Amino acid sequence: MEETNVLIEQRLKKLDELRRIGIDPYDGQFIPDSRTIDILSKFKDASQEFLENEKITVKVAGRIIALRDFGKAVFAHLQDYTSKIQLYFRKDILNEKFLLIKKLDIGDIIGVVGKVFRTKTNELTIEVADFLFLSKSLRPLPEKWHGLRDIETRYRQRYVDLIVNPQVKEIFIKRSAIIKAIRDFLEQNDFIEVETPMMHQIPGGATAKPFLTHHNALGIDLYLRIAPELYLKRLLVGGYERVFELNKNFRNEGISTRHNPEFTMLEFYIAYRDYIFLMTFTEELFTYVANRVLGTLKIPYGEHVIDLTPPWKRIYMMDALYERGLPESIVSDQKALLKWAKDRGVTLENANSIPKILDEIFKELVEPDLIQPTFVIDYPVELSPLAKKKRDDPKFVERFELFIASREIANAFSELNDPIDQKERFLKQLEAKSLGDEEAHWMDDDFIRALEYGMPPAAGEGIGIDRLVMLFTNSPSIRDVILFPQLKPEQP
Repeated sequence: MEETNVLIEQRLKKLDELRRIGIDPYDGQFIPDSRTIDILSKFKDASQEFLENEKITVKVAGRIIALRDFGKAVFAHLQDYTSKIQLYFRKDILNEKFLLIKKLDIGDIIGVVGKVFRTKTNELTIEVADFLFLSKSLRPLPEKWHGLRDIETRYRQRYVDLIVNPQVKEIFIKRSAIIKAIRDFLEQNDFIEVETPMMHQIPGGATAKPFLTHHNALGIDLYLRIAPELYLKRLLVGGYERVFELNKNFRNEGISTRHNPEFTMLEFYIAYRDYIFLMTFTEELFTYVANRVLGTLKIPYGEHVIDLTPPWKRIYMMDALYERGLPESIVSDQKALLKWAKDRGVTLENANSIPKILDEIFKELVEPDLIQPTFVIDYPVELSPLAKKKRDDPKFVERFELFIASREIANAFSELNDPIDQKERFLKQLEAKSLGDEEAHWMDDDFIRALEYGMPPAAGEGIGIDRLVMLFTNSPSIRDVILFPQLKPEQP
């Protein structure tokens, strides 16, 4: 820390010296005409003879990330958003302005004008004819930013992480490309993008604990949304047949490598289809995005190679449990089921019913083995208060969850459009809430009223964008794919 303070003092001194001689270190009056990547690409095959004859002049701006002083000549590397390029400062070209190079530090943002040439080592370089201070860096960049000991600092100071770790920037460029590809695919399939409220009077659309806030003018409590589902279904009632929203959800839950309380979710709904249709549609969506962004359907993730080539495996939830040794004879015996789960070390803190016990067993004994894309289908009704019951077995609903690399990536079902059944399910959720289940669904009378006007049969799906980006960028933590993840307050 003491060394850093000394370096900051040295830079502050340079800042004062520049101002004393009439130079504004934060000038900002410079418009580049070229990006470094364009220069490197355009002239990658150009010979030195060609460059000398053409005398190509460029204007570039960016951050100094390397600086080497050889007395009458100085070499530097300038990095902009796209790439980096070498700069060459010569005393006999810059004359008196050459003295200002002594005021340059690694991290400074400058604008330069100069000719493109090749050095003796054949590196494309800009011979600087003039340069301008655009932003004086007062804090030195860390020399060693890699390693687990700095992982939290990297997340907390993402702006520095992006400067010194180009591969981090590539992750977020790829994230943007993934989201664009998703939008394009849905729009090509006649979906319309919509925006629904972020603040709800009644939190709904998922089983989760919401964040509470207060609206002073209205004098009411509001909740940050846990899901947009009920509003998107209202749009189906209103006549839209294919809608999607790509936006933030908020859930008052723990923070881990898989969870951030603020996260990005895609939800889409299509009328006159069911969850069987959505399985094929999901395969088409994922393969479209993978081919467009990555150019392949085989994705390295950790120690595995994920193969997205359709068709993907489909397995019933209960069959998956039976394959892990769960005796079918005890499924309806809560006491025996509890004992069986506890004997295998399954965590059962909030499992106060048979469906929730089964869900916890599934999470701990089945999910870790779901590496390749797998649709797990047909869940107990209690776990899915918004999904349509199966016609041939009403204890279960027409629902699937998609698992890849041991993570739930998507959740979908045939939507319940029977207002009487929906109201009964909400009432059962209220009972669970009264018994202490903070994540149980609330009663939403307006949503029931909407269903009473008539909602067409439909299928809907939610896809966790952050987890999808983790998969497509081979990132082990959700914090690696969120620019500014939620962290504990910084300690002084």
